[in-house]
Amino acid sequence: MIAGVVKEIKPGENRVAVTPGGAAAYVAHDHRILVERGAGLGSGLTDNEYEAAGARIAPDADAVWGEAELVIKVKEPLSEEIARMRPGQILYTYLHLASAEDLTRALLDKGVIAIGYETVQLDDGSLPLLAPMSEVAGRLAVQKGAQCLEAHAQGRGVLLSGASGVRPGEAVILGAGIVGANACHIALGMGARVTIMDINTARLRYVYDIMGSHVTTLVSNRAALHEALPQADLVIGAVLIPGARAPQLITEGLVREMRTGAVIVDTAIDQGGCCATARPTTHAEPTYAEHGVVHYCVTNMPAAVPRTSTHALANSTLGYGLMLADKGADGAIAADAALKRGVNVYKGKLVHPAVAESFGMERHAL
Repeated sequence: MIAGVVKEIKPGENRVAVTPGGAAAYVAHDHRILVERGAGLGSGLTDNEYEAAGARIAPDADAVWGEAELVIKVKEPLSEEIARMRPGQILYTYLHLASAEDLTRALLDKGVIAIGYETVQLDDGSLPLLAPMSEVAGRLAVQKGAQCLEAHAQGRGVLLSGASGVRPGEAVILGAGIVGANACHIALGMGARVTIMDINTARLRYVYDIMGSHVTTLVSNRAALHEALPQADLVIGAVLIPGARAPQLITEGLVREMRTGAVIVDTAIDQGGCCATARPTTHAEPTYAEHGVVHYCVTNMPAAVPRTSTHALANSTLGYGLMLADKGADGAIAADAALKRGVNVYKGKLVHPAVAESFGMERHAL
């Protein structure tokens, strides 16, 4: 099969979907791999490294999209990329379609096979291709939130660790999955007082077992949110329903109750956001203030650390990518239940149940 890797064009996106080591793996499986010129430069990976691994450097995106049967990306395709797609082409990337109806319909019209990293799901419910970026996002969320709390960023001027004789900052984390647990780890390491909430008591028990009495764990409900958020300096939204739009836990009324200069980092913004006042932002303009509360809602947070993120992502996606190349889309889907769950759109049919439910569209069996 001919696999293609394009340079990401989403603003601020410096990750690349395949490393030179990954390219060598495709070649070792007797596949051809095309890499757009300069695709890896944002992550410190040169064209010479890809060529040494056996890849062919394509002069531009048109050449990759025009020849590749399998296109491997990082982020959802933008309009100029959609225009280049061909019926039956396999698109393997993050999609987040539950908050993107226009993109969903465009992919349906193009007749492609679109597989979302974020919806590849194992039998135990875990999301192996989302996990590495969730880990990065959780850790970054505290780092970025701490920066936003600084006075020059319109924040409260609070140091999360506090100082001798001064209380530490209050961090509230909504969701105890991979994002939330990693955010909790970093926030505690910075010396903040941390409260983490979830509706899943097993996840809360896990976090408490790891972090001990240093963290406060609470079952998430309306009363707990109304008690915790007005006292918070930093709120991190880390909720996830696989493949579906994120539930809005933070109402506009709750935002109004928060302290002036407090910060909300909504890591669920890719899936529509868990805060009513959240709207997508970019690395170039990452924040805005609403009701006096600073919002950080960058839709591709891990791109801030592309060297780390590219390797973490590519390590996880390579196995399924090789399966798609080795067996073809139909063979790979038939052979692996987790990959089958990752298919969102199949040759003009919407097959992912959560995406169909989000837009009230008909869902077809795969």
